[in-house]
Amino acid sequence: MKRYIYTVAGFLISSLTLAQNVGYKNPDLPFEERVEILVNQMTLEEKITQLVDVAAAIPRLDIPSYNWWNEGLHGVARAGTATVFPQAIGLAATFDDSLMYKIATIISDEFRAKYNDAIAKGNRRRYFGLTVWSPNINIFRDPRWGRGQETYGEDPYLTSRMGVMFVKGLQGDHPKYLKTIATPKHFVVHSGPEKLRHVFDVNVSEYDFLDTYTPAFEACVKEARAYSVMGAYNRFRGHSCSASDTLLNVLLRKKWGFDGYVVSDCDAIGDIYQTHKIVSTPEEAAALGIRNGCDLNCGNTYLHLKKAVERNLITEEEIDKALKRLILARMRLGMFDPQGSTPYDTLTLASVDKPQHRALALLAAQKSIVLLKNQNKTLPLNRKLIKKIAVVGPNAHKAEVMFGNYNGTPSYSVTPYQGIAKTVFQKTSVFYHPLNGWVTSEPEYQPVPSSLFEYNGKKGLRVEVFNNTQLEGSPTFTGIDTAIMFSWYAASPYPQVPATHISIRWTGKLVAPVDGTYTFAFTGDDGYRIRINDKIVADQWRDQGPYTTQFQLKLQKGQSYDIVIEYYQAEHGAVAQLRWNQYSEKDIEDAIGQAGECDAIVYVGGLSPHLEGEEMPVNLPGFDGGDRTRIELPEVQTQMLKRLKKTGKPVILVLMSGSAVAVNWENDNLDAILMAWYPGQEGGNAIASVLFGDYNPGGRLPVTFYASTSQLPPFEDYNMKNRTYRYFTGKPLYPFGYGLSYTNFTYSNLKLPSTSDTKEKIKVSVT
Repeated sequence: MKRYIYTVAGFLISSLTLAQNVGYKNPDLPFEERVEILVNQMTLEEKITQLVDVAAAIPRLDIPSYNWWNEGLHGVARAGTATVFPQAIGLAATFDDSLMYKIATIISDEFRAKYNDAIAKGNRRRYFGLTVWSPNINIFRDPRWGRGQETYGEDPYLTSRMGVMFVKGLQGDHPKYLKTIATPKHFVVHSGPEKLRHVFDVNVSEYDFLDTYTPAFEACVKEARAYSVMGAYNRFRGHSCSASDTLLNVLLRKKWGFDGYVVSDCDAIGDIYQTHKIVSTPEEAAALGIRNGCDLNCGNTYLHLKKAVERNLITEEEIDKALKRLILARMRLGMFDPQGSTPYDTLTLASVDKPQHRALALLAAQKSIVLLKNQNKTLPLNRKLIKKIAVVGPNAHKAEVMFGNYNGTPSYSVTPYQGIAKTVFQKTSVFYHPLNGWVTSEPEYQPVPSSLFEYNGKKGLRVEVFNNTQLEGSPTFTGIDTAIMFSWYAASPYPQVPATHISIRWTGKLVAPVDGTYTFAFTGDDGYRIRINDKIVADQWRDQGPYTTQFQLKLQKGQSYDIVIEYYQAEHGAVAQLRWNQYSEKDIEDAIGQAGECDAIVYVGGLSPHLEGEEMPVNLPGFDGGDRTRIELPEVQTQMLKRLKKTGKPVILVLMSGSAVAVNWENDNLDAILMAWYPGQEGGNAIASVLFGDYNPGGRLPVTFYASTSQLPPFEDYNMKNRTYRYFTGKPLYPFGYGLSYTNFTYSNLKLPSTSDTKEKIKVSVT
C-alpha cells in the first residue's frame, strides 16, 4: 500500500513538473505569464546563475546556457566571417540615418544567421548570441579619447538620430519577437580617460547633463525602444553608473519608461568595491547593483548574491525582479519557443557576407570620406594623365588598420594600395612603400610574404592543426598557409577546428630575397616557439596575452633555411602573427626618389587602432593607455610629408584615424587631404573611387578638428565649456559639419518672411 502511495505521489509530482515545464514553453501564453511560471520553479542558487553574462544551463528545467556577451559595433564581431562596415565615427560622417538603418538591418541578419547555425551545432559560446552590446552613443567630447572612434561624434542630435536607427535596425519590427537586442552604452556620462575609468567620479552641471550627455540615450529608449542599456565603469556624482538608483531606476525606468534590462560593463560591479571603494565586499557590491537597477552582471560578482541574501543585504524578491527581466528578454528573442516560431529562424549562413552586404559596405565607406582640402582642383586625378603613381605611408597597405576596433573578420579586404592598383589603367605603374611607421621613422613590421616561404615546391608553409594544446596525435587539419597573420576570438580560420584548446605547427623553408640581417617579430596569444635550422630563436611556451618576441637573422640570398613554428591557444582570443622589417634608411631614400618620379603621390597615414582604443597597453610619444596626449599628426609623418613635398610632385594625404587630427602644416602645404576614418573592408576601393572621381565625396565631419592640443580644456573636465562646436570659442582647423566636394555650390535669393507659421514654404534657389 505504501509503495502504491509513493508511486502515485511520484507520478503526480512528475506530472506537475511536466505541466509546469509545458507552461513556460507554451508559446500561446503571454510572455509575462511564462516568465512567472519558470521563475517560480527555480531555486535561489539557480536564479543567481542566470544573472551573469555566462548564464548556466539548468537541465532539470530544460533551460540551456546562454552567453549574453556579443559585439556588433559596425558588423558582427569576433564570430567568424562577417561584413565589416566603416567604424562608427565614419558612419556618423555620412550624416545618413537611413543608411545606418540599412547597415544595422544587415548586421542583425548576420547575427541571426550565425546564431541559428551555432544553436544547430550546439555552440553556445560568447559572440554567437543575440544580445548585442552596441551602439556606443557616448558624446565624443574630447578628441583625445581613444574610444571616441566607436561613437557618432560630438553632437547630441546627430548621435541620437544615428543611434535610434541603429537600434531599430538591430531589433527589427516584428510585433512579438525581437530580432536581436540592442544595448546603447555606456550609460551615461562616460568618455575617458581610459586609464582612470575604473576610479574617477564625474560631476557636471545639470544643464550639461540634460543638454549633452542624456539626449541620445533618451531617444534610443523612447523612440527606438532599446531593450537593453549598459552602465558605465565610472562614478557619476559619487555613485557607480552601473549601480545608481538615480540613473537606472529614477531616470531610465520611471521618467523614460524603459522596460528592458540593464547590464553592467564588464567587471564594473566588481569595481564598486575593488576600485571605487563604495562598499567593502563583493556581496555588498552585488546587492547594491541589484537593488539600484542593474539586472545583469558582466563578470562574477553577482555570484556572491547568496551570501548577500544570508546577510540580509538583499531579498530574493529583489533578485526575482532582475531575473524576470532577463528571462523575458530571452522569451522575446524566441529562445524558449519551437523552431520556426520567429520569422528570423530561417536565416542561414547564406545570409552572411552577401554581395549586397559588400556593396553597402562600399557605399558606406564612400559616403564617409570627407574631402578636407583640394587646392587647384588636384582631385579628382585624371587616369589618362597618370602614368605612374606612388601609394606610400604606414596605412597604405595594412588591412587591419581599416577595421577599427570591435570589428569582425571580413572574407576579403581591399587596402588603399590595392584599390588604387585596381582603379588605374592597366599600363599605369603603381609604386608602394610604407616609408615610415605611425610614430617611428622606421616602417612598422609587415607580414612576411609568401614568396619567402616554401614547402614541397609550393609558396607558403605546411600547417598542421591539433585538437589539443600539446601537438599530440594526428592533426585534424593540414594544408598550406601563405602567411601567418591570424587573430580570432570565437571561430578559428580552419574548417572543423575549434577556436580554443588547439595547437598548430607550421613547417617549411625560409628563402631570403637578398643578403642581409633581417629583423622578425612574432606575436602570440598564447604560447609559441620558433626554430631556424633547429636553433630556437623564440620560446614563449606559456599561457599569456599577446606577447611579441623580436629576433634577428643573418640570411644569404637564395639559401634555404628550415623553419618550424609551434603555437598553442588555450582560452579566449587567439593571436599568431609573424612579421618582419627589411627596410634601411637607404631603402627609404631610394623609395622617396622613386616616388618623386611618379605623376602623383598618395600618402596614406594618420593613426591606427593599435594606438587608440579601449584601455590599451600603449605608451608611445603622443599616446597613453589607449588615449592620445597630443592631437597633432605624429611628427615623423609630417617630416616624411615634407620630404615628399620637396619632390615637386602633387602630394595627397589620406588620413585614417578614429578621431580628429591636427594637420596644420599639411593643410597649408599639401595639395589635397582626405579623411577616410577606419573605412572597413571596402576602404581601399572607396578611397580609390574618390581619388579618381568615380564617387563625389560628400562626407561631413561629425567632430570639430581643433588646430592644436592647446585649444582643449583638461581631458578630465567633463563640463562642456569651450568644447565641441556648440561651445568652442576658438578658431578650429576644420569645423563640425565641414566637408568639400567636387561640385561647387552657391546659394542665392534665400527668402523668408519676417513672420511665418509652420505651413509657410521657404524658397531657396541653388545653382
